[in-house]
Amino acid sequence: MKRIGYVPERGDVVWLDFDPQAGHEHAGRRPAFVLSPQSYNKKTGLMLCCPITTQVKGYPFEVGVEGSGSVRGVILADQVKSLDWQVRRAEKKGKVSKEVLEEVVVKIRAILEG
Repeated sequence: MKRIGYVPERGDVVWLDFDPQAGHEHAGRRPAFVLSPQSYNKKTGLMLCCPITTQVKGYPFEVGVEGSGSVRGVILADQVKSLDWQVRRAEKKGKVSKEVLEEVVVKIRAILEG
């Protein structure tokens, strides 16, 4: 049986490999914000996440990442991805506040509900 150590949980900030990428997607080893709950992530081996960037542009779907460990920048709430967190070597680097988590969810809901 394969041993699983860290399993990402909702609100975590993790570093992972975004390669391969296409078009305007972010690439390379970079931080991401975990949206999906740990129970889903553990059961499926996937996680829903949004990339984090230090290139702040003032875009309406950016959410600041203050107080989340060593990671700085903004969560790109309009770039939700489903990724295999084990293959992409997810490594926890911090956790966002409840307020940041709620702000990301509100922005995603605005996209989905139009």
